[in-house]
Amino acid sequence: MAVRKIYLFRHGETFYNEKGIFTGWKDAKLSPRGIKSAKKIAIKLKKKKFEIAFYTRLSRSKDTLKEVLKFHPECKKLIMDDRMIERDYGVLDGTSHEDFMRKVGKGGYKIIHRGFNIKAPKGESFAMVEKRVKSFVKDLKKIMKKENVNVAISSHGNSIRLFRKIMEKATRKQTVGWKIPYDKYYEYSVKI
Repeated sequence: MAVRKIYLFRHGETFYNEKGIFTGWKDAKLSPRGIKSAKKIAIKLKKKKFEIAFYTRLSRSKDTLKEVLKFHPECKKLIMDDRMIERDYGVLDGTSHEDFMRKVGKGGYKIIHRGFNIKAPKGESFAMVEKRVKSFVKDLKKIMKKENVNVAISSHGNSIRLFRKIMEKATRKQTVGWKIPYDKYYEYSVKI
């Protein structure tokens, strides 16, 4: 039985992140600080090896992965998979956290922003994101076994929370409490 690696990282900060705006499925571009974060991740992953990389349709995921791939000529396959896309904030996408908090108060904000089973209006809950991430993880392990490869995943804060929950067998409380930095990666070993 071989052991293979998963390298999971968040896209760099976007202009929306910088301004405290619910980004969700909006295609916000990396800010200058976000580009620096992407380059930091690239340096941190420089000596790791992976043959397949995953990204989402959003440019922040693709642009962060581009920086990482500069050091990885061994990566021959790129796969777009939106099961690892950011949580859909529905009608809140493009709204500032501050404006939303003024409307619903701190308690209402916390319930929707970090409540596990509470959907954003016309959007997703963490429970819904977990369902799609679980499906991704199941298929990811099959690919890793079939191709006998290490993988990199350029993803988003909320889908990373749920990926970590699954891989680390964490509680819901731990999951919603995690901060997912822009310049850190998570490494997992998978027996194949």
